[in-house]
Amino acid sequence: MMELAKAARKYPHKEIEWIFTHEPDEQVKDQSFKGPQTKIQRLNYHLDYLRWKEFQLPDLVKKHQPDVLICADFVSPAASLPCRRLTVIHDAFFWQMPQNYPRWWRKYFLSLIKKGLREKTEIITTTEYSRTSIEKHLGKNWPISVIYQSPKSLKAASDQSIIKKLLLTKSSYFLHIGTFDKRKQLPLLVKAFADFVRITGSDKKMVLVGGPGQSAQMNDLPLVERLIEELGMKEKILLPGYLTDGEIKALYENAFAYVFPSENEGFGIPIPEAMGFGLPVIHSDQEALLEVAGGAGLSFQTGNQEDLLEKMIHLDQEKELCENMKAKGKIRSQEFSAQKFIEAFQKKILERSLVE
Repeated sequence: MMELAKAARKYPHKEIEWIFTHEPDEQVKDQSFKGPQTKIQRLNYHLDYLRWKEFQLPDLVKKHQPDVLICADFVSPAASLPCRRLTVIHDAFFWQMPQNYPRWWRKYFLSLIKKGLREKTEIITTTEYSRTSIEKHLGKNWPISVIYQSPKSLKAASDQSIIKKLLLTKSSYFLHIGTFDKRKQLPLLVKAFADFVRITGSDKKMVLVGGPGQSAQMNDLPLVERLIEELGMKEKILLPGYLTDGEIKALYENAFAYVFPSENEGFGIPIPEAMGFGLPVIHSDQEALLEVAGGAGLSFQTGNQEDLLEKMIHLDQEKELCENMKAKGKIRSQEFSAQKFIEAFQKKILERSLVE
């Protein structure tokens, strides 16, 4: 949502006027529901969300009378509206991986999604893989278009203090950024890296940035912490938690490579993000990641610890491979610019008008 709002303002179109329901820079500062929460806090969040989406937003549509309503978070209002709807459904995880969500919450959220697929609805998704996955579960009743996302614009100054704090040096560590959701396969990465250190004797480290998964079913952080302890990797595998944009920027600038072992992604923003910083990327051969990497990454068989280990050793020992991947990645990352992202939305917004 933030990147869409920023790009809309940075690359205006003379035929399009944007109306924001919230001031983006102010809204993003709200930390009310971030991090560990009580059941009461989570319930309050869902009640606030329901009230906003189903009552306040339709009232704003009636007030401003837009031609197009963009809902970038899966859910459009259930109420009948006079305008076109562009509803962004990023992935099909709710259908594909039911075991990762509380049963009542999944049922409730899927109900909201389906009720919002009303008249004049068009679905926007992030990759061809996601399009195929969504069609499998929702059918072909609504047109689905693919618009590639743009990575977060890390405008903050690079905060090099995080490098000193974690006792890191240039190109001395592998990097992963994201929550510890089960689908991210971080226990696999921990075990592969422990084998990498044992076999090569390397002094490289692994930095896993981020917080716990969104629910008990999804959270692999306790398992990762236990594995690190059992494998004697406390000095080699670092868990700094949530970091600021400046700290993340510094970690990207100084890493040796990015590793992305996820078993399921709708897009995989860290791939173009890391490539944009000139990092070689090792990723699973999951369909969306292969699509986004476009051959510029080094893929391994999803879930195969030995194959991941082999690719890490290969990248560590082959300097020419490393340099070639950096160059290819830089070129590939340009396909995911903020300008291309917003131009795709602009085209979608205007195309109905041209037909009519």
